[in-house]
Amino acid sequence: MESAKYVSQKISRTRWRPVSYSSLQQPDIFATGSWDNENNKVSVWSIGNPGGSGLEDGFEGEPQLICEYKHDGDVLDLQFLDQERIVTVSSTGAVTIFRHHQNSQTISVSQQWARAHWYSCDNAPSTGVACNSPEIVSVGEDGRIIVFRADQEGVVRVIENADSSTLNAVTYLRTTEVLTVNSIGQLKLWDLRQQSNTPSQILLLSGDRVPLYCVDRHPNQQHIVATGGQDGMLCVWDVRQGNMPFSLMEAHSAEMWEVHFHPTNPDHLFTCSEDGSLLHWETSSPSEMPSFLQGKYDLWLIYMELGIILRFSFYMVEI
Repeated sequence: MESAKYVSQKISRTRWRPVSYSSLQQPDIFATGSWDNENNKVSVWSIGNPGGSGLEDGFEGEPQLICEYKHDGDVLDLQFLDQERIVTVSSTGAVTIFRHHQNSQTISVSQQWARAHWYSCDNAPSTGVACNSPEIVSVGEDGRIIVFRADQEGVVRVIENADSSTLNAVTYLRTTEVLTVNSIGQLKLWDLRQQSNTPSQILLLSGDRVPLYCVDRHPNQQHIVATGGQDGMLCVWDVRQGNMPFSLMEAHSAEMWEVHFHPTNPDHLFTCSEDGSLLHWETSSPSEMPSFLQGKYDLWLIYMELGIILRFSFYMVEI
């Protein structure tokens, strides 16, 4: 099933509210953040009333706006911390926790670290965030990695000069380990238990300094990560084995902005790009290895346009 909702804002990020996968519940609430608008917003949407109770049934109607709240600066990344709280990072350098009050269907600011990322003379955009409740990790153009706790006002830790180039994205590998990608094509693994300001491992595609813009961890195999960047290549890495990706595919003809494993069916992978395409990668048959690990793939291509929220199958692809 497919549906599209035309909105009056440029949408930079879309994220599903987490659900209990053990109950086979389908996600029905998602949040969006906007950019390059006169007034940017964080918005919460519903995909409407279920058209049936089974997983094979779709939903009726287009996404409906539930509530929204003004956001200072562009939303450069957005993640759910839990069922009620949403974390954003901003072009102003701020890291903000918003609370969605489900009884009143309103949004309020729960906590904010203004100018978390900064230069000596100006704000530095905060470019990426990862959540492992109650911990939050942000990265930015200033090359800093900052650790917060949602239940504390102060900053827990700052890794100064973590990178000499822009850090574009971050993801948790394990409770105490995060992985960052930067503008010179490096993946860096950080053990937050160590007080050292140096990474425990650095991975790089040999000979290339192509900026990496996105990263996601396999939900069941924590040592497997996927990345994408300026050249549109999809790379899959095993951080246990060597410093090179074990799979490379020419996925897009322009910058890849997002890559995501499906949280409960990780043999499905999604990428989206500046070239206007959304790619769905999956195995050809249940008995085969995931196609992005195997190097053979089937593609479902859906073209996206600015300001469109699109849903297909049982889930929205986060873009």
